[in-house]
Amino acid sequence: MKKIIFAVLAAVMVISLAACGGSKTSTKTEQTTAPAATQSATAEPTADASDNENSGTTDNILVAYFSATGNTRTIAEYIADSAKANIYEIVPEIPYTDEDLNYGNDDSRTSTEQNDPSARPAISGTVENMERYDVIFIGYPIWWGEAPKIMYTFLENYDFTGKTIIPFCTSGSSPIGTSAINMKPSAPGADWYDGDRLDSSSTREDIASWVEKFDLGTE
Repeated sequence: MKKIIFAVLAAVMVISLAACGGSKTSTKTEQTTAPAATQSATAEPTADASDNENSGTTDNILVAYFSATGNTRTIAEYIADSAKANIYEIVPEIPYTDEDLNYGNDDSRTSTEQNDPSARPAISGTVENMERYDVIFIGYPIWWGEAPKIMYTFLENYDFTGKTIIPFCTSGSSPIGTSAINMKPSAPGADWYDGDRLDSSSTREDIASWVEKFDLGTE
């Protein structure tokens, strides 16, 4: 009889231990999976930088520029930053090489273009929604005292009626001269400001002061 009672007690103890062991395993599993579920619920996708491409710009102001060596590009970027404007680079369909820019060669591409009143170098690409812009800064280097002929191509490709054009140029020493005046017939109906030569070594602050004088209301 004692053997039977002992056997029954032993069986009860084994069952109790098995139940306790199963409870601990279940608790441990819940603790390891809960944090992972929390991380998944709180994670957020990273925003694509391209979504903010035009963030902070004034949609009615454009800076359009042509730059053969990079000097005008730098000034145009400073203007766009100060005016909170969109920016567009006038890119020639056939890029200018160093030989093309040889001002000392009367047969170079730039020499022949500047000497030809009808020259209109082709442009690669266009300005989207030009009609939305009310103010357009146009920038260019001075070649033989004038704007490059590609600027005439640009102006003659759009309707600037009722828009304000603010010209600017860069050069080694030449003033803006009559370069902007000579371009006016290519944009009939536009309101032209007097242009300025801006030194290629100008700082961002220098250009910001220049932009302020036009009172564009972008502050």
